[in-house]
Amino acid sequence: MRKNRLIALVLVVLSISIIIAGCSEDKPKVNVYNWGDYIDVDVLSMFEEEYGIEVVYDTFATNEDLYVKLSQGGSSFDVIFPSDYMIERMIREDLLVKINKDNIPNLQKVDDQFLNHSYDQNNEYSVPYMWGTVGIIYNTSMIDEYPDSWADLWDEIYEGQIIMYNSQRDTLAVALRKLGYSLNSRDERELEEAKVELIKQKPLVYAYMGDEIKDAMISGEAAIGVVYSGDAVYMKWENPDLEYVIPEEGTNLWFDAMVVPKNAQNKDAAEKFIDFMTRPDIAAKNAEYIGYSSPIPEAVELLDEEVQNDPVSYPTYEEIENTEIFNDVADVIQIYDRIWTEIMSAE
Repeated sequence: MRKNRLIALVLVVLSISIIIAGCSEDKPKVNVYNWGDYIDVDVLSMFEEEYGIEVVYDTFATNEDLYVKLSQGGSSFDVIFPSDYMIERMIREDLLVKINKDNIPNLQKVDDQFLNHSYDQNNEYSVPYMWGTVGIIYNTSMIDEYPDSWADLWDEIYEGQIIMYNSQRDTLAVALRKLGYSLNSRDERELEEAKVELIKQKPLVYAYMGDEIKDAMISGEAAIGVVYSGDAVYMKWENPDLEYVIPEEGTNLWFDAMVVPKNAQNKDAAEKFIDFMTRPDIAAKNAEYIGYSSPIPEAVELLDEEVQNDPVSYPTYEEIENTEIFNDVADVIQIYDRIWTEIMSAE
């Protein structure tokens, strides 16, 4: 009798385990693909707890890496975080689906100045996540003359001390702006001139980097470099000798946003996630953690006054008046690719 009861008990426990395992497998998921170091990971568990939806989270390094992954169709993501020009390209290539704005009530929290830009004129496909500028970071303890121009990155006094982005659009943009050309140039002659400038600069460059530029500048590996404003904020937190400047020639004003790929498996969960990320308290938590600028005024108001008043994070309109948003240049992308390859392979 005891043996039978023991067997029965084992069967009950086994049955419960199978049921629990089955429930776990049936738990809805949202697959998120974001830039590295671009979220407070605590918000992921907060979302899971609030909605009962598991977040499967992965990261990419550049817009081009994201595009290749998405266009090849080998992976299924529900929410991705591309930049402006890449959103424009993905819309044109029918890689995204329109968002149901009724499911994103927090969209109304976004400041109007960050809506309806050229890459998504009616905000049908995207919800802004972060924004900022591109400028020069420099170590005041390592250099005597402080930079205020893109041309300063060609000054021989900085030989071996310059970090440039390992990014086609961002680095070509520096040379194009130095030459007085549009960041969205489709003129092969202008792009060839930019190539010549960057090859000329190459012997002065310490390294071409991505996210690792933050640690390199904080530790004093190099004295000067090109960075996104949000990364500059973080670097200044870690090393008070660092300063950031928008060069006098003007620069790139960029936007990263949340979109839903056409092959998303769980659009409902994707829209819940996007709305959650746009909620002021969550947006503030992310902005505070990564140092980037939120497009949501109510979120900004939750940040420390020092951050709110920091011109690197939240520059005035006058300070960003001489800026340009990247547009999709897919019609001449072969020229961009060739020129970038020639720059990187130059001795």
